[in-house]
Amino acid sequence: ITKRVKPLSRVTSLVNLIPPGKATPLKRLGQTLQCSISFRNESRAEIMPSRPWGRQAPPAISKRRDSKLWSETFDIHLGTLLSSRELKRQEAIFELSQGEQDLIEDLKLAKKAYHDPMLKLSIMTKHELNQIFGTLDSLIPLHEELLSRLREARKPDGSTEHVGQILVDWLPCLDSYNSYCSNQVAAKALLDHKKQDHRVHDFLQRCLESPFSRKLDLWNFLDIPRSRLVKYPLLLREILKHTPKDHPDNQYLDEAIRMIQSIMTEINMKTGESECRFYKERLLYLEGRQRDLLIEQSRIITCHGELKNNRGVKLHVFLFQDVLVITRAVTQSEQLWYQMHHQPIPVHLLEYVDLQDGEIRLGGSIRGAFSNIERTKNFFRVSCHSGGQLQMHSFQASDTFNKQQWLNCLRQAKGAVTVATGNVDPAGQIPSQQIPFPSPSGSAVTAESTEQSNSESLDCCMDTSEGGAASHNTEDSPGALGQP
Repeated sequence: ITKRVKPLSRVTSLVNLIPPGKATPLKRLGQTLQCSISFRNESRAEIMPSRPWGRQAPPAISKRRDSKLWSETFDIHLGTLLSSRELKRQEAIFELSQGEQDLIEDLKLAKKAYHDPMLKLSIMTKHELNQIFGTLDSLIPLHEELLSRLREARKPDGSTEHVGQILVDWLPCLDSYNSYCSNQVAAKALLDHKKQDHRVHDFLQRCLESPFSRKLDLWNFLDIPRSRLVKYPLLLREILKHTPKDHPDNQYLDEAIRMIQSIMTEINMKTGESECRFYKERLLYLEGRQRDLLIEQSRIITCHGELKNNRGVKLHVFLFQDVLVITRAVTQSEQLWYQMHHQPIPVHLLEYVDLQDGEIRLGGSIRGAFSNIERTKNFFRVSCHSGGQLQMHSFQASDTFNKQQWLNCLRQAKGAVTVATGNVDPAGQIPSQQIPFPSPSGSAVTAESTEQSNSESLDCCMDTSEGGAASHNTEDSPGALGQP
C-alpha cells in the first residue's frame, strides 16, 4: 500500500504543527545551528550556547533548490544559432532573473513560515517581530517589479535582447534597503536574546529541521536581502563582460554598475552609523572619567570583536574612528552589554606593534621563545603615553588572519587621524611606528570594504584586551589608571 504524502510545496507554515501558546513547551528535535551571520560574516558574542533542555537528533533531509541554466530551461536548438559569447550573456541575464525569483520565494517564506506562525501562536509579540523582521515586507514588491520587467523583456524563444535600461530605471528603488540594513544589528541582538526563551528556541529549531529551511536558520533568511545586494555588481559585470561594445546595453550597464556602487556606499555608511549608535548605547561605564567625548562623537566603528589578553581573559574591543575602547562583555537583564575595562585610548596617542610568535610570556613579560608556543601565537600590542603614564595592552587574535585584520584597522585609523591633523612627512608618507601590513583580501573589518563585502558588517569577531597602565612600563600593573 502506497501512503500518500502531502507535497512539500503546499506546506507554507508550521502553525498547524505546533501546539497553541498556552500549551506545554515545544519538544526540541535537534541541536541548534550556530547563527554565524553577523552583518559581517562572523559569529557574534551575542550568540547563545545550545540550550540544556535540547537533545540531539539526526539531521533532517533538506530541500535543495535546483540550479537552473538558461540553456536547460529554453529551446536547446536556439543554442546552435548563438555564438559562445552570446550564449554566456543569456546565461548571465537568466541568472539575474532566477536570483530575483529565488529571493522573492525566500522573503515570502520568512514571513509565512516564521513571522506569521510566531505571531499567531504568541511566541513573540507583534512589536518584537516588527523589530526583528524590520521592513522585509516592503522589499518583496521591489524585486517582484524587477522580475516582472525581466520576464516581459524575454522573447518567446527565451532569449533577452535588452536589460540595461530596465536596470537603470529600477535600481533607484534600492534606497529602501537603507532602513532594512540599518536595522539588522539591533534585529540580530534581539533575536539572539529571544532565543533564550525555550518556546522561541524550540520553534526555530523545528523550522531548522524541516525540509523547507534548507538547513538555514531564521537569521540566514533575514540576511538574504543584504547578501543579494552585494551580488548585483558581480552579476551586472558578468552581463557586461559578454555584451558587445556596440550593443545598446553596454552604456546602460556601465551606468547601472555605477548606480549600484553608489547605492551600496550610501547603505554601507548608514548601516555603519546605525551599528555605531547601537554599540555606544550598550557601553557601561564604571566611572565618570571613562566617558570620552571621542566616543560620543564617533559615527562609525572601524572594527570590533573579541581578543584575549596575555592572561587569557576575553575582552571585547571597539576601534572607533578616533578612539580604542576596551570592554568586557557582561549580561544584565538577560541582555548583552559591554563594560568598560580600561580607560579609552585616543587613536592619535595610540602606538602598536606586531609581536612574533613566542615573544610574549603569558604573564606579561617578553623573554624570547618559551615552551607551549601555541599559546603565545598571534599577539600584538597597543600602548598609550598620556599624563606621564603608560597604558599598555597585549592582545591575542584567534588566528594570523584576524591579527592581520586588526593591525590593518589600526594602521588605517592611525593614518586617517594623521592625515586629518596634517602630520605627514615631506614625502607624503604617514610617519609611524607602524608596520606596513598589506590589506588582507576579503577583509570584513574595514569600514571601506570593497563591493564584494560592501554590506558586510564591520565586525571582526575577535576578543581583545588586557593591560595595565603604569608609569613604569609594565603590562600587568593595573592600578595606575584606576582600572578594575
